[in-house]
Amino acid sequence: MYDELFEAWKKEKESTEIQSLPRDFYAKLADYMKKMREERRMLDEKTTRANLMQRELENVEKMTEELVQIRYEKALKQILAEKTMPKQILTEEAKLYQEFLPLAESYRTFLKDMLRGRLSSVERKEKPKLVLVRLLRSVPAIIGSDLKTYGSFKPEDIATLPTENANILIKQGAAVEVEAE
Repeated sequence: MYDELFEAWKKEKESTEIQSLPRDFYAKLADYMKKMREERRMLDEKTTRANLMQRELENVEKMTEELVQIRYEKALKQILAEKTMPKQILTEEAKLYQEFLPLAESYRTFLKDMLRGRLSSVERKEKPKLVLVRLLRSVPAIIGSDLKTYGSFKPEDIATLPTENANILIKQGAAVEVEAE
């Protein structure tokens, strides 16, 4: 797992675009870190093996922090610029990022008004209920119940859709809801 983390970290640092990761990347990484901590606890702290384990754990923690931070910044930049969620994000990240879209829209409206010489009041609109889904098959672009365009989607894409639209796709067997843990 160390090599997989290193490669992901290196690619993310070298690229301006958010990189694809295996679906189970975060689960495997969390399991790896847990096992490392357990194994380190069993060792005598004065041994060379314990020192090496400690260094490896520190490296893994640093790379993980940087990887998550870089992906966060890239996703936020794309959401602010394009009003779309990056397709390369993982399910765990998508749950976090779905809150960005309404905020990005409010920011753009505020900026547009400011550039027109108007100071609009920044009010938090009651956001429509959205559902995070994983697409099971290709779906062409749809107009959501909020009159925004969503898609088109490929199998395994993750999308945040208005509840009404998500429910229709789920009933048709084209998507499944992603549950928050």
